[in-house]
Amino acid sequence: MSLWKKTTVVAVSALTALAVSACGSKPGSSEEPKQPSVLELLASDLKGSLQKTIDATDKSDSVTVAMEGTAAGQKLSMQGVMDLGDPVKAEMKTTGPDGTPVTVRMIGTAVYIEVPEAERANTDGKRWMKLDLAAAGAPAGMDFSKQFEDVDPAKQVKTLLATDGVKVVGEETVNGARTVHYTVTAPVATYLGQVDAKTRPQIEEQLAKQGVKEVTVDLWVDEEYRPRRTHMVMGTMSDMTIDYTDYGKPVNIDTPPPAETADLAEMLKGLGDLTAGN
Repeated sequence: MSLWKKTTVVAVSALTALAVSACGSKPGSSEEPKQPSVLELLASDLKGSLQKTIDATDKSDSVTVAMEGTAAGQKLSMQGVMDLGDPVKAEMKTTGPDGTPVTVRMIGTAVYIEVPEAERANTDGKRWMKLDLAAAGAPAGMDFSKQFEDVDPAKQVKTLLATDGVKVVGEETVNGARTVHYTVTAPVATYLGQVDAKTRPQIEEQLAKQGVKEVTVDLWVDEEYRPRRTHMVMGTMSDMTIDYTDYGKPVNIDTPPPAETADLAEMLKGLGDLTAGN
């Protein structure tokens, strides 16, 4: 398998993936009751705070992300930006198996991997390799068409909101921002409830094959009700930490031109036709 093909599998695998009570006035004091801080509200009004976090995140146009962890048995490190519109877009930078920098773009369910210049002879000189996750999840081992939602900061908040037993770990500072740290371990069924119904059966099957019975989600929310970090563990299948910074910073993520793009599904189909012809 060529280096860019290995990079494609690793990149796609990745893209497959809230403590203190409010204070009142002192006994006998004639002062007005002290208004609780946002951090105190995040801890004392769990459900209300999580809903405010979803609302605040839904209003965000963009965010900078940094991912670290393992997915599909591969170590992963990616940094980049997301356009949180419809469809969600992202441009991430990672490193290929040989240490070469690689750019990965995602536009909706389509992933574009920048082909190293030395490999472009295999793609008729095309700069980008396209993989439509909705139609061709098999090369990555499963259907990842909705798994990229795990990178969307609102996704993990919705999982927490739908789960009983969420606990507050405490106040922590993440990348210079004061946050409240939440954690919960949910059964797979709860996680699947947040997944698009059309792809849920395939994802459920894959999780079952990997022996994943529960999902642990940690979330850090700042004083503006914005996620600053998420950490999700899905059995031995994946362990991923995502940091979020620079909400609302302008981003511009373009779809690579068709003239510079090769379709992986078509290439694989062509190889199959050649084999059948022999």
